[in-house]
Amino acid sequence: MENFDADVIIVGGGHNGLVAASYLARAGKKVRILEANAEVGGATTSVRAFPGYDARISRYSYLVSLLPDSIVKDLGINFECVSRDVSSYTPYERNGENLGLLVSREWDHQTQSSFNELDPTGSEGQAWQEFYREIADFAERIAPTLLQPLKTRSELKELVGSPDIWDFMIEKPIGEIITSRFKNDVVRGVVLTDALIGTFASAFEMQANICFLYHLMGNGTGEWKVPQGGMGALVNELERVAIEAGVQIDLNQRVTTINSDGDGVRVTTANGLALKSTFLLSNIAPQTLASLRGTSKPESLDGAQMKINMLLKRLPQLKSGIDPRLAFAGTFHANETFSHFETIFTQAKSGHMPSVMPLEMYCHTLTDPSILSDELAQAGYQTLTLFGLHTPASLFDADNESAREAALKSALTSLNEYLAEPIEDLIVGIEVKTPLDIEKEIGLPRGNIFHRDLQFPFREDGSAPSWGVETDDPKIFICGAGAVRGGGVSGIPGHNAAMAVLSKD
Repeated sequence: MENFDADVIIVGGGHNGLVAASYLARAGKKVRILEANAEVGGATTSVRAFPGYDARISRYSYLVSLLPDSIVKDLGINFECVSRDVSSYTPYERNGENLGLLVSREWDHQTQSSFNELDPTGSEGQAWQEFYREIADFAERIAPTLLQPLKTRSELKELVGSPDIWDFMIEKPIGEIITSRFKNDVVRGVVLTDALIGTFASAFEMQANICFLYHLMGNGTGEWKVPQGGMGALVNELERVAIEAGVQIDLNQRVTTINSDGDGVRVTTANGLALKSTFLLSNIAPQTLASLRGTSKPESLDGAQMKINMLLKRLPQLKSGIDPRLAFAGTFHANETFSHFETIFTQAKSGHMPSVMPLEMYCHTLTDPSILSDELAQAGYQTLTLFGLHTPASLFDADNESAREAALKSALTSLNEYLAEPIEDLIVGIEVKTPLDIEKEIGLPRGNIFHRDLQFPFREDGSAPSWGVETDDPKIFICGAGAVRGGGVSGIPGHNAAMAVLSKD
């Protein structure tokens, strides 16, 4: 009988693969990770991106919401995320006056005053609090199920309890509830942002609902935190835990073929390595897995985001007069009204680069200066991470270089609209990543940060029991973002794939 090289081979050493490997090794399995690059981490790495400056940025993934505290505890990960007191700041202009909507993480006097300035009737602030109380209850009920076998649609609906909340979160386009509950275009846009990050969709398409759901259900709170020490700190801990559990990690081993039969799974790499295992976990995109297996690729939307990382001499002053250390402490929204989102979506869908790009930004170093050298921190340097929306990969196909320049111009124009000084005067280092760059560098098909279209976190009534990680082959499982309940920095599909394998014993 042919010898097995491992009980489980994991293709891809991203954070989900490391989580899966650790759970399996701790359960007594012989686990081997094959990583194509010279280091593990995938999209969750920290890098020194600006020559001559000692600043380690989280190049791709940059905030944490979905990583369950239970995974951190189970694996003994020495890793912390830091809360941000400010949730968001959204500048806007009214009657020639520059103002801004400031939302604290917890509703406070400052938030109340900011809403009252935008809407003296108080109705928008009241609608905001009521809406997010309902969302918080929804998230609190759903979050514990993410590390369990998938519940059916009916089971999850019963767990949620409120038919009205289920209806507007799951059954009807999120754009309908936003426009019915809120009247102000700025407020509508702030709510909508969570439905569009990484998703190229109209507010009235159901993909927006799923994106919204995933962005608000992490740990039952939906709070987005800053990783202490950057994303690289998380990867370093996961790698340590995996190795201590006995996991073998093979770097520079790009898998070229995967074949499975009743006897096991065989894997070959570009370096000529040939291995066999009982099970295989795929931490690569389902489209890439299909190519390696010689099967048909699942269809999916294009990735639709620009990622721009900057190092600044200092934060810029704003036209509204707010302290920039407050404005950029949470998520800074630029040109993200509801109507602008819909207009830009229509333009981009017809093949036109946004002239004024909707932007999400935040300053990691305000919350966690440890990613800078002491010299840079003391001199007042700051990082600025910018996430441009509604920039699908198709806009870059004809000429990625020219389109990158056009997209950068659009993004900086959008930001400068609200600044009292040009951001260009403060930039000492910048890198710009288009969806095509992201695909080339970390293997995300068409730059899709979720690997493929997100799916609701349940299975349909009458379908077979599932962890949401299964494929058409009983020996091959998805442990990455392409799983049901994948996406984001979560470890959830890694945990669930490990549990699916262990359930086979």
